[in-house]
Amino acid sequence: LTSLTDLAPTILEVAGVEIPSTMTGRSLLPILRSEKQGQVDPDRTAVFMGRERHVENAREGWLPYPQRAIRTKDHLLIINFAPDRWPLGEPYRLDGDNPPSFEDMLRDTRVTLPDEDAGPTKAWLVGVRDEPEWKAFYDLAYGKRPRIELFDLKKDPHQVNNVAGQSSYASVQKELETRLLNELNRTGDPRLIDSGSFYETPPMAGPTTDTGSGPSLSPEDLRRGTK
Repeated sequence: LTSLTDLAPTILEVAGVEIPSTMTGRSLLPILRSEKQGQVDPDRTAVFMGRERHVENAREGWLPYPQRAIRTKDHLLIINFAPDRWPLGEPYRLDGDNPPSFEDMLRDTRVTLPDEDAGPTKAWLVGVRDEPEWKAFYDLAYGKRPRIELFDLKKDPHQVNNVAGQSSYASVQKELETRLLNELNRTGDPRLIDSGSFYETPPMAGPTTDTGSGPSLSPEDLRRGTK
């Protein structure tokens, strides 16, 4: 199990450059050079992931969507710290009389559900969201999520069936949640401090200024469809 943070120390080692002690990733070179099969490094039993902010005005109040996760060989556990928020951004204008067009969603990331980039798949699925044949898929992609998600990667490689809360997975859920929270505490993750206020207030949240287009539109503007 590897993470994107492992790439930088790998490149530095290949180049013969000393790896700074501040880097949390570990070089993959010993694995790449190994002639062993299977899990070469016995310490690589999990990777840890986090998410806060993608598009600054994706939600009311300019708020992020805080997630932390642990991925092992067999399971993925995700903590959604604010399950009352929309994971892929507010469904701006989707319940009004001025919904975005297919072309809008194809070209403009921020027109609705702004934490997913614009594109044909988004434009199509959002466009058929009320059709009975496709509604479940829309909800799966864009609906709100519970605080804990747990996926059995052997039985459910596409990670769509949340087994958190099921008695047969209780021990796995407890073990992974404890392991994840211990890692967040060990590394001093601000999300666990003061209700995550570090990530909920400027400069980590709130409007930004893009030098090419000026200040960000507010969530209120997006809801109204203001240009």
